[in-house]
Amino acid sequence: MEGRIIEVKGNKLYIEHYNPFEGRPTIVFLHDSLGSVQLWRDFPARLSETTQCNILAYDRLGYGKSTPMPTHERPVNYMELEAHVLNELLLEIDPDIEDVILFGHSDGGTIALIMAAVYPEWVRAVICEAGHIFVEDVTLKGIYDAWEAYKTTNLAERLQKYHGDKVEMLFKAWTETWTHDDYRNWNIEHFLKHITCPLLFIQGEADEYGTLDQVEKTVSQVSGSAEKYIIPETGHTPHKEAPELVLEKATEFISKFF
Repeated sequence: MEGRIIEVKGNKLYIEHYNPFEGRPTIVFLHDSLGSVQLWRDFPARLSETTQCNILAYDRLGYGKSTPMPTHERPVNYMELEAHVLNELLLEIDPDIEDVILFGHSDGGTIALIMAAVYPEWVRAVICEAGHIFVEDVTLKGIYDAWEAYKTTNLAERLQKYHGDKVEMLFKAWTETWTHDDYRNWNIEHFLKHITCPLLFIQGEADEYGTLDQVEKTVSQVSGSAEKYIIPETGHTPHKEAPELVLEKATEFISKFF
């Protein structure tokens, strides 16, 4: 796919939009807290092929090939704000896009849930992979472990391949936001009852950033149909650790409705 820069409220965001299937849904991919379009690798293209759906992936502000963040300091509701950015992005790209399916991983999964609740006119289905609806001790431990790896391994160097000189800023934005005292009570459960579209929640049983409570409390509170898919011996990134299983399940889920 060829990428391009699109301006949304004064910020330049990098997108890749593959749109060969006229009249078919568009799957929008929302990356995680250290992710980017490139880090999805070939997974979007493979899901497009198995579902005959169009795809849209983009780098959020401060990630990948998009404009750097102005500061690493984020408000507690930063993921709610990202849902509003996605709404503006969709309007900018093509206000006539129909049947949007959101596929979000980690932070992207949370943004997908909020987007489905706040902008139901866009969203026809959600695949939430390892998303969070509240903060857990295991989440904070995973973040502290990642911070230690950032200081003691070549993690920063590996991330620079995808984010360039934005790595330090985005890493601080992630770690300092989640570990700040005022973030401990962050919770988006109040949004869930407003989600009326079908939901698939995918999680690795050995997810190092969240327990299965994230899954159970999400699928039990949405208003639409919901199912869970728990993958044994898998961590926080099922689409990389068990790509064939995730591809098969996501294809099956989408095929039920489209």
